Amino acid sequence: MDHSTSLLRLIFLALGAALVLLVVRSAFRLPHGIDTPTASLFDDAGGSSCTRFTPWACRTGRRADRKPKPASHEDDVPLHPLDPLTVAEVNRARELLRAHPPFASSPSSLFVHSVALDEPDKPVVLSWQKGTDPLPPRRAVAVVRFRGEAYVLAVDLAGGAVAPLPVPASGYPTMTMDEQVSLCWAPFSDPAFNATIRRRGVRMSDLACLPLSLGWYGPTEENRRLIKIQCFSAEGTANFYMRPIEGLTVLLDMDTKEVIQISDRGAGIPIPAAANTDYRYARHAEDGDLTSTKGLGFQNVRAPSMEPAPSGPGFELVDEHTVRWGGWEFHLKADARAGMVVSRARVQDPSTGEHREVMYKGMASELFVPYMDPTEAWYFKTYMDAGEYGFGLQAMPLVPLNDCPRHARYVDGVFVAADGRPYVRENMICVFERYAGDIAWRHTERPVTGMDIRESRPKVTLVARMAASVANYDYIMDWEFQMDGLVRIKVGLSGILMVKGTPYSHMNQVRQNKDMHGTLLSENVIGVIHDHYVTFRLDMDVDGADNSFVRVEMARQETAPGESPRQSYIKATRHVAQTEKDAQVRLKLYEPAEFHVVNPMKKTRVGNPVGYKVVPAGTAASMLDPEDPPQKRGAFTNNQIWVTPYNKSEEWAGGLFVYQSKGEDTLATWSDRDRPIKNKDLVLWYTLGFHHIPCQEDFPIMPTVSSSFDLKPVNFFESNPILKQRPTEENHLPVCASPAA
Repeated sequence: MDHSTSLLRLIFLALGAALVLLVVRSAFRLPHGIDTPTASLFDDAGGSSCTRFTPWACRTGRRADRKPKPASHEDDVPLHPLDPLTVAEVNRARELLRAHPPFASSPSSLFVHSVALDEPDKPVVLSWQKGTDPLPPRRAVAVVRFRGEAYVLAVDLAGGAVAPLPVPASGYPTMTMDEQVSLCWAPFSDPAFNATIRRRGVRMSDLACLPLSLGWYGPTEENRRLIKIQCFSAEGTANFYMRPIEGLTVLLDMDTKEVIQISDRGAGIPIPAAANTDYRYARHAEDGDLTSTKGLGFQNVRAPSMEPAPSGPGFELVDEHTVRWGGWEFHLKADARAGMVVSRARVQDPSTGEHREVMYKGMASELFVPYMDPTEAWYFKTYMDAGEYGFGLQAMPLVPLNDCPRHARYVDGVFVAADGRPYVRENMICVFERYAGDIAWRHTERPVTGMDIRESRPKVTLVARMAASVANYDYIMDWEFQMDGLVRIKVGLSGILMVKGTPYSHMNQVRQNKDMHGTLLSENVIGVIHDHYVTFRLDMDVDGADNSFVRVEMARQETAPGESPRQSYIKATRHVAQTEKDAQVRLKLYEPAEFHVVNPMKKTRVGNPVGYKVVPAGTAASMLDPEDPPQKRGAFTNNQIWVTPYNKSEEWAGGLFVYQSKGEDTLATWSDRDRPIKNKDLVLWYTLGFHHIPCQEDFPIMPTVSSSFDLKPVNFFESNPILKQRPTEENHLPVCASPAA
């Protein structure tokens, strides 16, 4: 290699490094903390340390207009035992970790994957009284890597002690955001990669690349962290996902950034055109595309304002994390891996005024997204979005008036960069009241009775929402609380399909029985069939910690000859699960059942055990072979319902270390121990599933599709808890006067 070539390569690497720093700079808002100089590379000229996050794909672009600097949270202090770590506490944890041997010998070699609150033991939290008791000692759990080795550490923030915790036998920690940004630039330093891109006719300035987790498929993928990179052309569109450079896959060593292998099997496949792929409203307005929609019905629809009553929203957000509304009280916080965590959910009993325990902690534990294409460039796409990428790390600031109504309140998240410093994800969760015209309860009497009765009550609910953009896909998570004690957990899917390039531009070109692994959505674009599974961990504490799981089976019962004009009816039979395997449930339409979590020691006045039931809605089950490597890792989707005894260490359905794991430490493994669960502190796991066969309406961006399940009181109250809810009258509503001309 001559000196001029070496110089050009050096310049290219320097430019690439500068671009990485710019992307990281745009990614995080870094509060000033320990070891931060007064004038930092990450600071604006004006001294602000506040920026917006630019997710995924290594692309540069015009910066958004500056907005007022939000609260830095640098002076926050914890006020509840379950409050997340503050900026100061993260800085303290970083201090202690960098001083801990062996990390102290080379702090720059320490990479922090997560630092989160080590929650106090349940009895401590349950007995704590605000205003009376001091906060329990604050501790953190840190997951770090140092010189290629992973560590899990307990950090005593007050005492300063750092102690090792067990490390999983296989797998690696969740990727940091810094890694996700830098990895997609790494191939740019490889001459063979650059030559391949040029052969495909793509300018380097138009290239957008994504880091894709590769699952686990055997011993050849062990003993080092690997990732695959695939790229797209962003020429002419922001929606580069619709312009894949099909068949090009780069295998990369995550630690050295070395390109191990380049596979290019799609040289004959054209890159789809950019036409009709952009989804931005402003772009359509610039291009004059909106004139053709005038007179169409959807252009005349606007979101109703849903203004709060003159007195303001009917809920309280106390101390930034405690929500009170309509008899409900719960703790709400952001989490880098789970996204949103709801804890200490209690509901008021209208007959006594007492707040009664329903759920100690609920969260999305893991997401499993397998694509159904076994070919070279697609077989490995079986993502674990929480454990590999961090579901909360991918959460974006919510868009006021569009993601959340005008009167919503917002909750920020404090997360940790790879160097251990804290940064703030602002407006990550919103909380708002919702009235969608639904009815809470009603009854009218017919004229035949002679009674003029017309009673109806509006259903007003409270929603806690977050949205995560995991590369192309957007997930909307809602926890919706109703005044009748019901909790609805809903998942919405939107965003952009992950598509496959193809030579086909029309279905008449596809030979009969050809398996395309998806649907032809547009010229040269196939939407690949895939599934989504979201497994929720629900630590139920129904009127106390010791509960039992009851399967109420419904079966046809035949009447005896002469017993009745009827020949059959449905009979309900209760079965109390003794061990974990008794509580493993695969839903069956023609073998219906109800699934109750009850407190056998608490009874209603007529003798029924108080309880809550999980009410499934539309869902899907995995159809992969149980021995297929992705399904081994995603074995927590083998059942829709699992019940395990409470274990603080069993939080993540795919295991603590999911990246390149073999499936040795999953919910399925734990449940196979078949531990006793009758009258124990129980955790209920529910998997919400979607099969997605893409269709043309999903192009170029998908309308949201949703599914949900409910946690519903069953003999928890003595009667209808909203019986005495007042009806809405005209003078209860806000009056919105139009502005003067």
